[in-house]
Amino acid sequence: MNQDERELWRLGDLECVMISCCSGAELQVRRGDAIVLRELYPTKSDLYERAHDLKREYGSTTEVTDTNRGHGV
Repeated sequence: MNQDERELWRLGDLECVMISCCSGAELQVRRGDAIVLRELYPTKSDLYERAHDLKREYGSTTEVTDTNRGHGV
């Protein structure tokens, strides 16, 4: 089976990639060599929407963690 892998975004040591093949598309979020999230989608448009949401989610989590460090929140 021929698979095509494409990086969609990167935030620090996190990267989001799409792996497409004839049966649909797989979204992976990786930290280094570890896969921290894996989801399958029948269409690339659904995958792109989810990747966009995850980038926003992971980005805001990183900002909140950094901002609230040492402030007791």
